[in-house]
Amino acid sequence: MAPKPEPSRRIVADNRAARYHYTIEDTLEAGLSLTGTEVKSLRGGKATIGEAYAGPSGNDLMLFNAYIPEYLEANRFNHDTKRPRRLLLHRRQIDKLIGATQRQGYTVVPLKIYFNDKGRAKVELGLGKGKQAHDKREAAKERDWQRDRARLMRDRG
Repeated sequence: MAPKPEPSRRIVADNRAARYHYTIEDTLEAGLSLTGTEVKSLRGGKATIGEAYAGPSGNDLMLFNAYIPEYLEANRFNHDTKRPRRLLLHRRQIDKLIGATQRQGYTVVPLKIYFNDKGRAKVELGLGKGKQAHDKREAAKERDWQRDRARLMRDRG
């Protein structure tokens, strides 16, 4: 049996700071409910999710504060750049994420927005806890040591 090939993804926005500010314990993929101009703008690849987060709104989970720029050719039919966008998940997944944020102090953070191999816009969500300042310093120290170790090993041959 042949190994399953890695799905092709075209990453539109990446939240690299999320792994620095949060300890990500679980990740999952969710669909995004977008308008036509948002999809066209995303295909241009200029979205930012550095300040975005996901949270409950009624019975749904929404993506707040994600910036998708206006599509220039759309003139008056354009979208609001920072509007809340509905995340498409199963009810059980929504309940799990909402419960974790309300009871256990977790945060749902978007890690990436990408197009899957079928051309659908997806968002990779991370469920994590915020890091303290000393945890961030420890992570930076460990990262520097790994870089120095790799450099020493490479120089030795």
